[in-house]
Amino acid sequence: MQGPATKPVESRAQSVFAPKPEVTDLGSMFRVIQERFASGTALSVMVFQLPMLEQIERAHGHAARLESEVNFANLLRSVAAERLADCDLVLSGEAGCSEMVVVLFREHRDARFFRQEIPGFEQVLGRKLDREADKIFYPYVKKAPPVDMGYAVILRNPKLGADTQLRSVLEEARHDARLNSSLTARKRRRRFHELILDRRVHSVYEPIVEVRSNVVYAYEALARGPEGTEFRAPIAMFGEAERQGMVFELDCLCRAAGLAGAIDFPSGAKLFLNVLPSAIHDPNFRSERLIATLEKCRLSPQDVVFEVSEQQSIRDFEAFREMRDYYRKLGFSFALDDTGSGYAGLEALLEISPEYIKVDRAFVSGVDEDAVRQDLLRALRAVADKTGAKIIGEGLDTLEEFAMLEELGIDFGQGWLFGHPHPLRAAARP
Repeated sequence: MQGPATKPVESRAQSVFAPKPEVTDLGSMFRVIQERFASGTALSVMVFQLPMLEQIERAHGHAARLESEVNFANLLRSVAAERLADCDLVLSGEAGCSEMVVVLFREHRDARFFRQEIPGFEQVLGRKLDREADKIFYPYVKKAPPVDMGYAVILRNPKLGADTQLRSVLEEARHDARLNSSLTARKRRRRFHELILDRRVHSVYEPIVEVRSNVVYAYEALARGPEGTEFRAPIAMFGEAERQGMVFELDCLCRAAGLAGAIDFPSGAKLFLNVLPSAIHDPNFRSERLIATLEKCRLSPQDVVFEVSEQQSIRDFEAFREMRDYYRKLGFSFALDDTGSGYAGLEALLEISPEYIKVDRAFVSGVDEDAVRQDLLRALRAVADKTGAKIIGEGLDTLEEFAMLEELGIDFGQGWLFGHPHPLRAAARP
């Protein structure tokens, strides 16, 4: 794992957007904007809400925030150069506001400009953001969240002070951004509810290979949302489920999909199934119904391994113990997933006593060339030997890594080296 950087990071976004050294802030330009508006007839303000800037600053410092602001400002300028000849100012927000502001002046009344060109600008920018947002905020955020935009137009009223009108149009644009954010969230919430109600989740299966024999030992069921949607990846589905308070419902659906896709499961292979401790409250996952479902797949409890992540088990040991004891009595085994990625791996190992320990890919990637990773796996191997657990190295990409696992005495390997996850049957994918 890399430690903190000791020198400024030259991000990929810098080379893509060739940023200027700084972005002028709205406060320092307010007087200039006020004077120009006082002599004109119309003004439009676009506001872009960027809460990730504050997150970047807290995690990486003020210089990282400024770099991200510059990258975003340059993207605004590049789109404005294509769409808005009258784009005069691209500014950072007022102090304390994580936002960017575009100010547009018009010397005459032109409804077409505000009715067509500004919405067109918004659409083009939205498409560019979808493609390039990750580059703008790289390397500080892995996946950039959506940027909320709002705009407002105001005509010069000589009865009122220019500063009064400027404050008014700024607040209206901010309100519009918040409203757009709410509307976007509502649409996303409805799409997610439809996913749950229509049960649009299926499973793909990734092989787990025995290192010594090169034979497939098991398959892990991995949940996937509808192809081509924002909920395709499980991290996106569960992130939205967390926001909507529907984690239990989604977990039930993913477990059901994992079993439904395992009809005609390969004989002799084990099925690794991700579960949350709350699974014990699912009526379909209690003894009689669960056993009946397994029988349809020609599986028994001894063929199924429940995967629980290190963080989930640590979060509530009491709930986990209840679930663990109940299912172990039925004959199920347990695997501790993401071992080493959290803060309390040894505590989880002692508390759970899993039959399988899945080592996070951070400790497996490049292990053939890294003596420290090799020593860590040897130490974990020693712990596993004392507890009777088997170790599974995740994230294998190369034959060299696989060979090193064998040299270190690791039992199993998993990763794209053995192929991408896929349905067990062609009809399993919707």
